[in-house]
Amino acid sequence: MFARLAAAAALCCFPALAGAQGAPVAFGQVQSDRTLPVEVTADNLIVNQAVNTALFTGSVVIAQGGMRLSAPRVRVVYLADQSGIESLEATGGVTLASGEDAAEAARADYNITTGMIELRGDVLLVQGENAITGETVLVDTGAGTARVSGRVKTVLQPGGEE
Repeated sequence: MFARLAAAAALCCFPALAGAQGAPVAFGQVQSDRTLPVEVTADNLIVNQAVNTALFTGSVVIAQGGMRLSAPRVRVVYLADQSGIESLEATGGVTLASGEDAAEAARADYNITTGMIELRGDVLLVQGENAITGETVLVDTGAGTARVSGRVKTVLQPGGEE
């Protein structure tokens, strides 16, 4: 569907894009519920209980509610007491999707506790015919917002006739 969204897999709505560096944009069609379970599928898994991590590799797809993330490699960091997930670190080319909104970046770090996702490295956000690029995007899944920074560029499509 999107040429750069190679790996099937939360994110941007652009009804009123400001387009300026550091400008906030709406993000996702619904707010994310980070209390929902996180489902992971992958080709391989390596667990290291000594440092509370799990490394998933090979066509990794992670889903939580309506949000999906895919990447070649995802490191899961568990809370110190191993009672839950603290964060996800996805690398190798990441795709994130929520509804019809999508993003891709070189890397994504998702702090489950705070609900914040940081996308870094040639970030592309797409919704319909609208797109925005930047070096870093910080997504607040609880608020449904995102902040784009680092040489922001956007293409806005004019509205149709009513």
